[in-house]
Amino acid sequence: MKRLFFGLAVLLGMSLMLSSCDYNELVEEQEEVEAAWAEVQNQYQRRMDLIPNLVNTVKGYAEHEQNTLNMVTSARAKVGNMNLSVEDLDEETMAKFQKAQEELSQGIGRLLAVAEAYPDLKANQNFLQLQDQLEGTENRIAVARRNFNDAAREYNAEIRKFPTLIYAGWFGFKKKPYFESQSGAEYAPEVKF
Repeated sequence: MKRLFFGLAVLLGMSLMLSSCDYNELVEEQEEVEAAWAEVQNQYQRRMDLIPNLVNTVKGYAEHEQNTLNMVTSARAKVGNMNLSVEDLDEETMAKFQKAQEELSQGIGRLLAVAEAYPDLKANQNFLQLQDQLEGTENRIAVARRNFNDAAREYNAEIRKFPTLIYAGWFGFKKKPYFESQSGAEYAPEVKF
């Protein structure tokens, strides 16, 4: 009889402990991180879809700028080959992802600088629309990255709180990395004419 009461007490104690572990809240926060990551990928895909149009528009005016065009196309292909799911995210894969995106951003910057050298291109309505779309997309990417970092921060904080940190480890909830600023982002870009 004592064993039965002891067993019931242990079972009751375990159920109370598990009910306070906020497993459902962890699942919700993990889903928010996954949704935020999906939005980041959505915005990067939007940029990937715009780049060929921008490259082709510039290419018509700037045939001799083949180096820059090749760099953008190569960086786009490299980014396009990276398929990361939120489960794959760790510090190393996030760094590789950010490096590839940074290379693409630099290429786009060079491409837009090339376009500045061609007055006819700057006045071309298609180019102006693409440039506006690209600028809007870059802003959307920044917002999506911020939202991902917010979701990851809330999730990471929750899995580190006591007593949740005990249960988070049991159930396999792991820390998610953040987007960080690109190297040199603390310095203002130098514009020369």
